[in-house]
Amino acid sequence: MTPAELSSTVLHAVRRAVDAGELDVTVPARAVVAPPGPGGCGDYATNIALQLARPAGQPPYRVAEVLRPYLVGIDGVADVVLTGPGFLNISLGGAAPAALVEEILSAGTRYGCADASDASDASDASDASDASDASDAPDGSVVRLHCPHDLRAVVVADAVARVLRCQGALVRVTAEGFDREWTAALGVRVDGVGPAPLSLPVPVRPVPAPADPLPLGRDAARWALLHPAAHDRPRIGDEHLAQREGNPLFRVRYAHARSRALTRNAADLGFAAEPGPVPDAPQDLLAALGDHPRVLAAAAAHRAPDRIARHLVAVADAALPFLPTVLPRGGEKPSAAHRARLALAEAAGTVLAGGLTLLGIDAPDHL
Repeated sequence: MTPAELSSTVLHAVRRAVDAGELDVTVPARAVVAPPGPGGCGDYATNIALQLARPAGQPPYRVAEVLRPYLVGIDGVADVVLTGPGFLNISLGGAAPAALVEEILSAGTRYGCADASDASDASDASDASDASDASDAPDGSVVRLHCPHDLRAVVVADAVARVLRCQGALVRVTAEGFDREWTAALGVRVDGVGPAPLSLPVPVRPVPAPADPLPLGRDAARWALLHPAAHDRPRIGDEHLAQREGNPLFRVRYAHARSRALTRNAADLGFAAEPGPVPDAPQDLLAALGDHPRVLAAAAAHRAPDRIARHLVAVADAALPFLPTVLPRGGEKPSAAHRARLALAEAAGTVLAGGLTLLGIDAPDHL
């Protein structure tokens, strides 16, 4: 069971409790599941009981007691323990990491995106006329982004368009001005130049960069402009080129390259990845991988590619301590555990590659 599936399971438990008359609440739109905090246990914890306590008119712990029987016994849930004021701590069956890893490896870098054929159609249609776009759009409309004659605004709009298209949307980007060198240097493009169209476009106006980022090169320049939130002023300096752990972009790309190196090294040792139970799997890594689809959806909804950049840093930081444990050591022979750990490492690399691609940044196999 992936974190996203577990969230749906928790909501289903709430709905069943409501239908049974044990809770008088409106079922929320989502339930947050995350690795347990201090004092917690199991694989994941949710604060849904604390969230529902006030509308239910009951103490949080009592709400948790009501929900626990509806979670215990669900396929994939091994146990549910109540801690603190009413946290539900959920232990999953041993196959949970395997299901998540298999899902990621099956989808590849499209993991978290809309159906590949739909997204491809959307991307192709975005270059056609407005009438063609509208007829092919899932909801009969086109997302129109408009930005000023500013490099950061154009880069952010370009990244937002990529994310929206990966979620199946049809997008057109216009700008009040555009320099051709921006396409050659940073890979950005717009569909039209001039005043804002009359169709109420979504404005893209991040805080401008304080200096010209082009000398950093495409990847570092895009990261410098996209990693900060739109309301934050980006830092433009050589720190984005540093090949050390203090540089978030380096950590993300290094974690991806290390995952690819592990696949090559495993092949030299005669084994390949195979999803399976990973008893020592880091829960923060599993949670970050499982959260990837939600992050992409939120980045699209809020027009905020910085959310993806920060999420990739979280994935890399969770993966880097795990990667040295993947291959056999000393005289060890490759086992099912090694194959399962390799699959988890490959899943992490896949998520990192997919996220970097959406930001328009290269994910090299070698650093």
